[in-house]
Amino acid sequence: MAVTASGWETDQLPGGTVDAVVIGGGAAGLNGALMLARSRRSVVVIDSGTPRNAPADAVHGLLGLEGTAPAELLRRGREEVRSYGGLVVAGEVASAAPASASTPTSASASASAEGNDPRFTVTLADGGALTARRLLVATGLGDVLPDVRGLAEHWGHGVVHCPYCHGWEVRDESVGVLAVGPASVHHALLFRQLTDDLVYFSRGTELDGDTRARFAARGIRIVDAPLERVVTDRAGGIAGVRLADGHLVARRVLAVVTRMLARTDGLEGLGLPMEDFPGGMGRRFSAGPAGVTDVPGVWVAGNATDLTAQVGASAAAGALAGAHINADLAAADTEAALAAVRRDDSAA
Repeated sequence: MAVTASGWETDQLPGGTVDAVVIGGGAAGLNGALMLARSRRSVVVIDSGTPRNAPADAVHGLLGLEGTAPAELLRRGREEVRSYGGLVVAGEVASAAPASASTPTSASASASAEGNDPRFTVTLADGGALTARRLLVATGLGDVLPDVRGLAEHWGHGVVHCPYCHGWEVRDESVGVLAVGPASVHHALLFRQLTDDLVYFSRGTELDGDTRARFAARGIRIVDAPLERVVTDRAGGIAGVRLADGHLVARRVLAVVTRMLARTDGLEGLGLPMEDFPGGMGRRFSAGPAGVTDVPGVWVAGNATDLTAQVGASAAAGALAGAHINADLAAADTEAALAAVRRDDSAA
C-alpha cells in the first residue's frame, strides 16, 4: 500500500468490474462506501484529497465527534471502510461515462431485466481505469469568495461562512458581514446571535427601509461605503476592513456567504442534470430521494447536491444513497439469477 503526499495510505485499483465506485472521499462518500462494504459489495472510493473543510480546525455539530479535526475524521472513515473490505484510492477522476455495453432505460428500472444492469468506466488522471456497476458521486463543492483584496488568505480561519460550523468559536468577537446579496441579511441576523459587535458592509447591495430598521433594532451597524481591502495584523490575523476613503473599520472576524459550486471535473460524460440556486448563490447536481438521479445507475450525495449540508447531514445522505444502491444491485442480481435458471430450464 502506497502513501500519499498528505500522509495517508492509498490502495491500488482492482481489476475487473466492481459493484460500486464512489467518487469523492469526504463524509458522504465514505459513509456511502461503508454501507456498501458492510453489505458485502465490492466498492472503491476515489479520493482527490482536497476536502472542502481542509482549512478548518475542527468539525462541529457532529454528535459524539464534536471538535474532531477534519483530517482525523477522514482517516477514521477510511479505516472503517477498509475494515469491511472496501478500497480507498488516492486520485483524480479524469472521466466517468457509461460503458458501451450499458443499456439502462430508467433509474427505477435499470436493474429490472437481464441486460439492463448498467456499467460505467471511470478513468483516473494517472491513466488507471476501472469498471463499475453503479456510481455514487460525492465530490462535494467549492466555495467562491467575493472579490475583495486580502480576503482569501484568511479563509477558514478569520473568514468564516457558517454560523453553525464556526459560530461558537467566534462568539463575542468583533464580526463584519460582507454582503453579497439578499442571503447576507439572514446571515447577519444569525451571526448577531453570537456577538453584540456586528458590522454589516453592504458593498453596494440594496437594503430597504424595513431591513435597516430591523438591523438598527438589533444593534447591527451598517457601513455603505465601498471597501478597499482586508487588512492583516502583525500576528497574521484580521485587523479590519479598509474603506475606499482610507478609514479602517476594526474587525477580528469576517463572515461571508460564498457562491457554492458542485465539483464536476471529469463527470461531464455522465450527463447528470444540474440546477442553479436562487440569486446566483450556487449550482448543484439535481437528485431525488436517496440521491437517485435521472441517469440510471448513478446516485449523488452530500454537498454536491445539498449545498448547505453540514458533515453530519452529508454522512447521513451518503449512508442512505449507499443503502439504495445496494438494494438496486440486489434487484439486478436477482433478475440475473432468475434469467439464468430460466435459460437452464429451457435448455433442458
